[in-house]
Amino acid sequence: MSYDADVTALWRLIGSLYVAEILKGAKPTDLPVQQPTKFELVINLKTAKTLGLTVPRGLFTLADEVIE
Repeated sequence: MSYDADVTALWRLIGSLYVAEILKGAKPTDLPVQQPTKFELVINLKTAKTLGLTVPRGLFTLADEVIE
């Protein structure tokens, strides 16, 4: 399993905030630090089976992606 920031959302944040502000003349050192706002849960069933783990069914409803 992996619970991490959504990479696509991070790139959109960078493009809409940082690049736009820099092109408007802001100094990169003056830009605020941004935290990711969207996270995703990915479950790899093949790896879980190889390790002998059972994944509770409740996690499947919460997962953004399930790899068979």
